[in-house]
Amino acid sequence: MLTILGFTMIATFLVLIMMKKMSPIAALVLIPALFCVFVGKGAQLGDYVIDGVSSLAPTAAMLMFAIVYFGMMIDVGLFDPIVRGILKFCKADPMRIVVGTALLAAIVSLDGDGSTTFMITVSALYPLYKRLKMSLVILTGVAAMANGVMNTLPWGGPTARAATALKLDASDIFVPMIPALAVGLLFVIVLSYVLGLRERKRLGVLTLDEVLVEENEKETVLVASGSGTGKGVASTGGAGSGTGTDATEDDDFQGLDPDRPTLRPKLYWFNALLTVGLLTAMIMELLPIPVLFLLGAALALTVNFPHLPDQKARLAAHADNVLNVSGMVFAAAVFTGVLQGTGMVDSMAKWMVDVIPEGMGPHMALVTGILSLPLTYFMSNDGFYFGVLPVLAEAGAAHGVSPLEMARASLVGQPLHMSSPLVPAVYVLVGMAKVEFGDHTRFVVKWAALTCLVILGAGILFGII
Repeated sequence: MLTILGFTMIATFLVLIMMKKMSPIAALVLIPALFCVFVGKGAQLGDYVIDGVSSLAPTAAMLMFAIVYFGMMIDVGLFDPIVRGILKFCKADPMRIVVGTALLAAIVSLDGDGSTTFMITVSALYPLYKRLKMSLVILTGVAAMANGVMNTLPWGGPTARAATALKLDASDIFVPMIPALAVGLLFVIVLSYVLGLRERKRLGVLTLDEVLVEENEKETVLVASGSGTGKGVASTGGAGSGTGTDATEDDDFQGLDPDRPTLRPKLYWFNALLTVGLLTAMIMELLPIPVLFLLGAALALTVNFPHLPDQKARLAAHADNVLNVSGMVFAAAVFTGVLQGTGMVDSMAKWMVDVIPEGMGPHMALVTGILSLPLTYFMSNDGFYFGVLPVLAEAGAAHGVSPLEMARASLVGQPLHMSSPLVPAVYVLVGMAKVEFGDHTRFVVKWAALTCLVILGAGILFGII
């Protein structure tokens, strides 16, 4: 009976969020609460939730302060020289432009927000693609794959969800995965190089003067990202479907508004050293990740914005994104608490152990990695990590596979997931680039799936999975 109720609860959750009948946060709270009553353990619901919230508080804190930190670093201009350097590197060479697309999307993905990453990437590069008559599905495909690899950062979402669902430390999942993810990102860059060579062969190479207007003729328009990350993006005009601007597509080649009031050029090296130090400390595990980002965000806010009104403005600019992500984590405490507290997950795991061929049991991490491709494509990350991964992890544990291995394997499908029709950010990407979603899908699915398999293979080769 518990098995049936457990799968029914997961199916109900997935159907409602996939059909957009409920928000993920509401579904994570209300559906398990209802099923907890069905099981006859409604009186224990409070205990389940409190236990879950207590265990998830560090993950929520890490997400909150990581979003604030990287949002501020973009606000103050830390990444502006990188964006300008990539644009300068690209010139009018199709090969360089495609490689630059991968590099720019990967770098800007550091803040963990896909929508605004795509806004900056398309804003910076759409005019070059358009003027050179390059294939725009290459722009959307490469950006989505690079962002998909970087989406596995602890504050990006999937790693936090996996840590939340299995009650693990996000750094224990992510840090050992770095070599495999680096191989995946390198593969995306190499693939970009190959695709760029095809475009170069098809189009040839023009001089920069043939495609760029003079700097003093540019007209930058600051576009609100709408996600609370505070990234200032300048309009591309022709790419501006949904950007809220009517500038012409010839006006601008800037990815970030060079005149935004939050820039702090005199503090550039301070912010750069702080960010390098923070990432180094995270990799070396000098302190827990939540503590590192809490300290880093507080220090960056105080130094860059010493006046209290400015500090309040920066926090307000990122509040929506912080609330959405941290709210999701705490809401997940209800779902995972009920699933585990009522014994549903144990019952479902036992059923899965019985149906999985005995010979595959010790290889559940590999099975999970392969399943993550279709499952994260056809369902949301919330559905996969909170509804499916705990069941797979329990089944793996019965065969001696550690939850950490299962969690790492579950991240493999992210490069493909970022092009899922269930991911809102992909509509920002194809809308700004004026690409039909079907065309984007036909182009990217095969390459994204191959990227996922490369990461899985590297993880197995390095003994991570």
